[in-house]
Amino acid sequence: MKFLSGVVLGLILSMMSVWVLGAENERELHPRIAKAIFALKEARAYMEAAPHDFGGHKAEAIRASDEAIRQLNLALAYRARQDRR
Repeated sequence: MKFLSGVVLGLILSMMSVWVLGAENERELHPRIAKAIFALKEARAYMEAAPHDFGGHKAEAIRASDEAIRQLNLALAYRARQDRR
């Protein structure tokens, strides 16, 4: 049982490293998307720390930033999967 769980864990870690390395490669291949993710993360952190609510738009802007970051990461992951084929 320990052997089997070790094998499964090894496979999962191996798959994760391929995904991470693929995503890193995609960031290099698509630097504008990588820069957009970085800029969105910085803007989100700025809004989160701001003492005001940007005229009531702060919460929705943070939510939209999170979704945009998620979608951009999914786009890079998709390209990484396609490039490995």
